[in-house]
This record gives sequence, C-alpha cells and structure tokens, in this order.
Amino acid sequence: MGKRIFVTGMGIISAIGKNIPDTFLSLSQGRSGLGRIKQIDTIHKNEILVAEVGFSNSELAAMLGITDQQGYTRTTLLALVAANEAVASAQITDMNQIPTGLISANTVGGMDKSEIYYYDYLKLKKPNSYIETHDCADSTEKLADHFGINGFISTVSTACSSAANAMLLGARLIQNGTLKRVIAGGTECLTKFHINGFNSLKILDPDPCKPFDQNRKGINLGEGAGYVILEGEEALQNPGRIICELSGWGNACEAFHQTASSPDGNGAFLAMKKALDMSGLKPADITYINAHGTGTDNNDVSEGHAIENLFAPTIPYVSSTKAFTGHTTSAAGVVESIISILGMKNRMIFPNLNFTQQIEELNFSPVSELKTNIEQKHVLSNSFGFGGNNTALIFSKF
Repeated sequence: MGKRIFVTGMGIISAIGKNIPDTFLSLSQGRSGLGRIKQIDTIHKNEILVAEVGFSNSELAAMLGITDQQGYTRTTLLALVAANEAVASAQITDMNQIPTGLISANTVGGMDKSEIYYYDYLKLKKPNSYIETHDCADSTEKLADHFGINGFISTVSTACSSAANAMLLGARLIQNGTLKRVIAGGTECLTKFHINGFNSLKILDPDPCKPFDQNRKGINLGEGAGYVILEGEEALQNPGRIICELSGWGNACEAFHQTASSPDGNGAFLAMKKALDMSGLKPADITYINAHGTGTDNNDVSEGHAIENLFAPTIPYVSSTKAFTGHTTSAAGVVESIISILGMKNRMIFPNLNFTQQIEELNFSPVSELKTNIEQKHVLSNSFGFGGNNTALIFSKF
C-alpha cells in the first residue's frame, strides 16, 4: 500500500436530488427518480422509463448563474452543478494553492445539442457554437476554465466504468507524486442517441428495473453527475475535512464481448480481488457492495457469480441503487460511490428497489429494505463497462 488517498469533498446531481442532502433524503425515504421522459422530444416519450434530472437546461444555467447558455451542453451544466458542490464541501478557497488536476468522465458528450443542430449545420454550413461541444472533452475543458485549473486535465471514456476509472487515475496520480489534489468524477446527460442505442440492444425495461431479481427485464437509463475531491496524506493536517479514505482500487479488462460480461464473472472477480489486495483487506472486512447491478439477464448473474466466488461463504450486504437513479452510464461509478459513502457515514444500507424473487443461479439475495444502524468500516462499489472494462473501488471509514 502506497500513499493514502482521502476523499475531502463530494458533489452530486441526479434524478433523486440536486445535491448531497437531497440525494440522501431520497435514498433514506426509498424515493425513486424513475419516470416518463420530459426533457427530450422523442417518439419514445410515453413508452420508456428514465431517471431524468428534474431541471431544464435554462433552470440549470440559472442555478449556476450562467446568463448566456451559448455553448453549454446539458452534460456540462450537470457537471458544473456537481463539481461546484464538491469543491465547496472540500472547503477549497484557492484552487492553485497546491498542484490540482481534473479528471472528468463522459461518453455522450454534447450529443444532446449535436442531434438538434447537426442537419442544419450540414445544410446551411452555418457556424454553430454547439458543433464544437460535441467532443467528450468539451465539458472537461469548461470545468477546468471554471475552476482555473491549468495543470493536468484529462477526459476518461470507458463506457459505464468511466467515472470509476477517473477516480482510479486520480488516486494513482496522487500516489506517484504527480499531483496533490484531484477533482475526479463524471457526467452524462440523456439524449435520443443514448435512448435509441440502448433500445436497439433490447435491454431497456419498460417498467421500473429489478436488479438481481429472477424476473428482471433490463435497465432504465438515467442522467446525472458526481465529483469527489481526492487528496493525499497532506489532508491529515486538517482531519476534520476528511470524509473517508479511498483505500483500494482495481481494474480488469476481460474483453470477453463487446457488450456482455463473461458468464463466470471473471473480469468482475479480478477487479474486486485487485482492490482487496491493494487495500490489504480480507473479503470478510467488506460490509457492503454497491453492485453494478444493471437488471439485465447477463450482468446480474455474471456479477453475482463473481461476488460468490470471492466472498462466499459470507456474502456482504449487496444492493444495486440503479432503481433510484437509473443507469447513469459514464457517471455511474461516482454516483454510486457517493451513495456508498453516504450509507457508510450514516450507518445505512440503501435497498435494492423492486426486488421480489432470488435469481435461480445465485445463492444470495440483495438487500430489499432500508437497513439502519449498520456499522460499515469498508464498502465496495462496482462499475463495469462495455468491452469488459471492470473497475472496483473500496472506501473506508476515517
């Protein structure tokens, strides 16, 4: 184990809240953010359930004090809301007082605007500020400009493990002495491209998703953003700022299939095992696993086998929180890490909503009701991306 890494700030926005307090309230009350599509003009508006952030772009811009929305995509607006909260909670007053980096994840980028203006652009060849925002790195650059960060800036795009890998990379940069502080996380907005793409894969559940349930039918897409402030051992000089420790991480790219996980969960197993080995912990030390748990036939059995292979005979508390937030894809790793940290700090295990029947191939069931007064010293969050890019993060109580 090298230099210790601490979380000193967190910020989040999703369908269940525009900040940390709202998010915690929704989780503790079992309130899901799933509903019909309102923000996107699509033929699927009345057919597909999603978890949308409950604010229009204009409302998000007003929340941020942005008077001219030109060039600001929804991806960027969501990122700014969450990152502002993270920076404020870390009590950062001078961003460049110590070497600070920014690592932000997304996959859809500015597609929400591109799909509106692209055909006009081709037809009229008229310059449009949103064409330049299509690239995934645009939101990262705007975040960097907003905070005055001009050192290490990077964008990670590994599908649904993107934000987890942003945190992993940030931690490694601190450990090797390249940076002393990193803003790390991810952002993703819903788009027609997003919805149509997953719909073509036939993995969208028309009803509220049921992760780890025998009768699961697929995922519900969501949108949102989350960021954490990672710092090295210098944070120990002011321990009151420390929320928890990022004590272990592991990544394994199994490349079994373009979209499917291996039946035995080999990649998931390796990612979790690497995280445990790095932290110096034993499987029995983990109290709770926030599973990737998408609600698809493939993922839940594969991940379930990986959990059993590593943790049996004593399986930790397990739940997927995607029935709260939807699958926020590239932001999922940080959204679910923050949820895991909130549970650990408040001695709660948030439930796997909509669960009724154990999967036949598995020997455990997820937590189906809120559990309180549960001491948690170490929690694990899983994030698995298309192409078999699997990442596991361990957070420990400080």
